[in-house]
Amino acid sequence: MDLNCDLGERTDRTGIAEELQLLEFVSSVNVACGGHAGDTDSMTRVVEAALGRGVAIGAHPSYPDRAGFGRTEQDMPPEALEDAVTAQVAALVAAARRVGAKVTHVKPHGALYHAAARRAEIAEVVARGVWRAAGLVILVGPSSSEVLDIWHRLGFQVAAEAFADRRYERDGTLRPRTRAGAVLPFPVDVAAQAVRVARGQGAVTEDGTVVAIVADTLCIHGDAPNAVESARAVHQALTEAGIRIEPLVDRSAAF
Repeated sequence: MDLNCDLGERTDRTGIAEELQLLEFVSSVNVACGGHAGDTDSMTRVVEAALGRGVAIGAHPSYPDRAGFGRTEQDMPPEALEDAVTAQVAALVAAARRVGAKVTHVKPHGALYHAAARRAEIAEVVARGVWRAAGLVILVGPSSSEVLDIWHRLGFQVAAEAFADRRYERDGTLRPRTRAGAVLPFPVDVAAQAVRVARGQGAVTEDGTVVAIVADTLCIHGDAPNAVESARAVHQALTEAGIRIEPLVDRSAAF
């Protein structure tokens, strides 16, 4: 099972230093590359640190929305959105190359992640933007979403993602962040959900309903409460359960 987190979203040196503690526990990182957060310095620091720990490096592009942290869907012409994705992914590819690293995967951020899962045209725009910058790398999207089928038909490898630290609803969707309880606050609960999903046992909703979730990768949000403690707990719980933590395997050449 791959364990991933989003990094480079806090560009001050103290914030980046705190984020980088997560690299001890994850196997893949998704690096903010200028759309919602991140700059050349933060990208370089994250990819250098990830390379040093043998952690797979991915781009985390978003709508160009730094003011809203990429959490609001933007009404953009397809060509403009494609160009924005290309520019962000290309920026991370360049940062990785400067330190001798490679970009192996791309995971859209926030509103773009969810828009691609709901709308085929957005999924295709994202794919085109990624291809222009990084070729046929792995694309990461939500478990049980049609976006994975769309990207696969376009020639990409895909990875289904579940969230260790988010509350699931009975229909298998994530509880919106605007609602109470959207983020699991206690590391023990995050770890328990991670083990259940990794074992193919699904996630348990607030009312006790078990929701089937199949995943190749589990996400822990770097900006979540107790992120480092949760990552440590998940890593320990998966290891004790006999579940090997390893990065997504790209059967094609990383760009």
